[in-house]
Amino acid sequence: MNLEFYIEKLNDSEEYKKFLKKNKDAFLASAFFVIDKKGNDNKQHFDYFIPSKDKMFSFSLENGCKKTPVEMVDKNSIKKENAIDLEDLSIDFDKIEERISNEMQAQKVKNKIHKLLLSLQKKDNKDYILATVFISNMGLLKVTINLDGMKIEDFEKKSFMDFLKIEGKGKKKSKQGKK
Repeated sequence: MNLEFYIEKLNDSEEYKKFLKKNKDAFLASAFFVIDKKGNDNKQHFDYFIPSKDKMFSFSLENGCKKTPVEMVDKNSIKKENAIDLEDLSIDFDKIEERISNEMQAQKVKNKIHKLLLSLQKKDNKDYILATVFISNMGLLKVTINLDGMKIEDFEKKSFMDFLKIEGKGKKKSKQGKK
């Protein structure tokens, strides 16, 4: 699948057309894609920020083209200069997966890809895919791909165990407040 397919679906939506007509200052701040290799939990979201209203809306394509408001943590981090121009982009998601698989081989990561979470973002006038990749054996990859040349700028393997706080043996829990 490629980005152009999803852009076409978005552009064909009446709700999206009405949204753009009503919100002339809206711009694409990010796009999010889930590619599920083990099941059928695929998702595609395009997130538009409206500076004049200080609001963001997401268009989810997996069930038609449904617009939903997005609750945001830091609206100040969204800048017009980091707006994504879809006309300049051509992304083949199979090639993204292939690029990640090739890097896994180069890094001697033998696990299999189960699910890819891909976030399309712009920073410093460059388009990036920020990928979180769930792999076999409860593994996780964090990958940053500069779309100019498909260059991997960051690749990190983690385990879900890295996220668990394990208390060492022999440590006693405090019993404060008890007599």
